[in-house]
Amino acid sequence: MTVTKDHIVNSLCNELELPKKRSAELLESLLKLITGSLQNGEDVLISGFGKFCVRYKKERKGRNPATGEDLMLSPRRVVTFKCSPVLRAKVNQNQ
Repeated sequence: MTVTKDHIVNSLCNELELPKKRSAELLESLLKLITGSLQNGEDVLISGFGKFCVRYKKERKGRNPATGEDLMLSPRRVVTFKCSPVLRAKVNQNQ
């Protein structure tokens, strides 16, 4: 099952005993802060969870998979995520 923003809002509401509207505002504020930092090219480190990094990709050759046509992909920034050892251990705990 995929966890959605609504699931997160409901969890905040229940765990912190906040009104649903306040929980939604809290989540939106957090996401806006993370998004703004990444837009500015800053990495976002959340201890015990992981690190969101902005990487720069150079122009490179690519191919349209539908047509097979060769094309040049423009340079761009991408966001990557590297999980912390703590999160990795928790994810692999129940295997």
